[in-house]
Amino acid sequence: MNLEKILAISGKPGLYALKVQTRTGFVAESFIDGKRITVGLRSNVSLLSEVSMYTTSEEKPLVEVMRSIAKKENNGPTLAFKDDKAQLAAYFLEILPDYDQERVYASDIKKVINWYNVLQAKGLVSAEEPVKVEDKEEKSEKVVAKTEVKAPKATKTAAPKNAGMAAAKKAPAQKATKSTKK
Repeated sequence: MNLEKILAISGKPGLYALKVQTRTGFVAESFIDGKRITVGLRSNVSLLSEVSMYTTSEEKPLVEVMRSIAKKENNGPTLAFKDDKAQLAAYFLEILPDYDQERVYASDIKKVINWYNVLQAKGLVSAEEPVKVEDKEEKSEKVVAKTEVKAPKATKTAAPKNAGMAAAKKAPAQKATKSTKK
């Protein structure tokens, strides 16, 4: 499951896929109705890959929480996010037994369950762990990291062309005048 380009935009319902970045923001496409919207840089946007849940020991990434739900539901839909708060909390205890009940609110649980259902409807959730394949690129990166890169030696260079101009602007030239006395 890859949540890299999936966004939650504050004030907008549902989830969005990042399509194009622009100079003033980006274009996102809704998972609910497929409409594209432009979002400015001032909007509060969260990448789902950066979201995590509080637990009693550490923060758990949202990907792992979604994977736990997918395992429990066999990659199928889960209960509706509009169910009773107590029922949602009990369900979430089954999914993430060590979640911090003081810092994770009912609204957070509803949001995670809603996000899971949206992603499941689009076929983007999976109970399987991603398989790490070590390919040649990763090996070459490790080799590059071990080699030492030497910086080029500093050489004496001529003063920049504009250096004299700056000095000339600071001290205006004095005009030579002939004074004649008679």
